[in-house]
Amino acid sequence: MARDTASPEAVEAPAFGERRFGRMNWLGLWTLYKKEVMRYLKVAAQTVLAPIITTMLYLTVFLVAFGADRDVTMEGQVIPFAAFLPPGLIMMAVLNNAFQNASSSLIIGKVQGSVVDILMPPLSAAELTIAFVMGAATRGLMVGFVTAVTIALFMVATGGPFGIHNAAAVIYFSLTASIMLGAVGAIAGMWAEKFDQLALITNFVITPLTFLSGTFYSVKKEGLPGWVEDVSSFNPLFYLIDGFRYGFIGVSDAPVARGAVISLGLSFLACAITYILFKRGYKLKA
Repeated sequence: MARDTASPEAVEAPAFGERRFGRMNWLGLWTLYKKEVMRYLKVAAQTVLAPIITTMLYLTVFLVAFGADRDVTMEGQVIPFAAFLPPGLIMMAVLNNAFQNASSSLIIGKVQGSVVDILMPPLSAAELTIAFVMGAATRGLMVGFVTAVTIALFMVATGGPFGIHNAAAVIYFSLTASIMLGAVGAIAGMWAEKFDQLALITNFVITPLTFLSGTFYSVKKEGLPGWVEDVSSFNPLFYLIDGFRYGFIGVSDAPVARGAVISLGLSFLACAITYILFKRGYKLKA
């Protein structure tokens, strides 16, 4: 009778296609995250410096056009326009760059045919979601931080007001904003099949929501139609900008606690949708 000469190692060897590590592929996750970060750092003049210049131009133009001494009334308090405007511009930079990083990475991979490089490695849908969202969030936070420092130096040089009232609110809303828009960017990148479709989302969804979320004005400003505040209450970006601004000036148009809950819930929802799409290989697998 023939003996079974197979070694214990051979018997216990993982089957073909089976993950040969724990529940998380930490090395693969870190590698993909690092790749996403290095992708935009290699062109930092375009991805980091350009948004700062754009934000400073917005700041200069609006302060000159409306006057640095103009005041904004919020919750019965008079806030200098020069203190009201910067937080909205900083958050706008965070939102736009987080969205652009994830969306551009996926659409470029699909157009160039290199998206297979993220599908072939042993990376789960959760690991792909974390890597792309956190890579986008890192860019958004980096641009936001450098923009905030630049504006602070500008304000100090010109004698304008700039300070932080609640650091926890600044950190919380900047994190939820970068994560939410990073996930939305990944969703848009998977849905779009060409750059024109991605530009459609940017121009007709992200930009209008950003500009109509109280970035440049208070939604409770006297003289504005009543529907402006009603519409803003359905704009998720309004709560991000309003809460972030509260962290700087200590006043908000909406209850900060409500904005914190809505922002966190929408961030989880966007990440969950991203995970489901990666799990299904939505428009990624031929």
